[in-house]
Amino acid sequence: MKYLFLTLSFFFFSVIAKADKNNFFIEAKNLFEMEKYEESKFLFQRNIVYNPKDASSYLYLAKIFKIEEDRRQEEKNIKTTLLLDPKNEEAMYILIDIELERSNFSKAGELSKDFKKICVKMCENITIIDSRLKDFEKNDAS
Repeated sequence: MKYLFLTLSFFFFSVIAKADKNNFFIEAKNLFEMEKYEESKFLFQRNIVYNPKDASSYLYLAKIFKIEEDRRQEEKNIKTTLLLDPKNEEAMYILIDIELERSNFSKAGELSKDFKKICVKMCENITIIDSRLKDFEKNDAS
């Protein structure tokens, strides 16, 4: 009987702990949407502690670091997002934008080819990327 009680208690607490982990992301996303970036950053980081393979938390952290103009942390979190979820269109688009801002056109071109292979929801951005690459090529040629 004692063993059964301990087993049920352990199961109950692990279910509650799992629910709390999911709530970190949801609460952090809500705070992000309310533009409370410091609080949401803390909760996204906390969510990563409990769920280190949550690509969405890294993506939102990258967005926060972009707002804070911390380019190094933004890129680090975007690359982690893509490492965990290579088909994440939004992260790929952000990384292409980072490379274009750096004037790293060859890398942006490579990423653009990969983006074309994975795009499902953000395919309209292909024309934006291509036009930016062409504009840079024109300016580079002149």
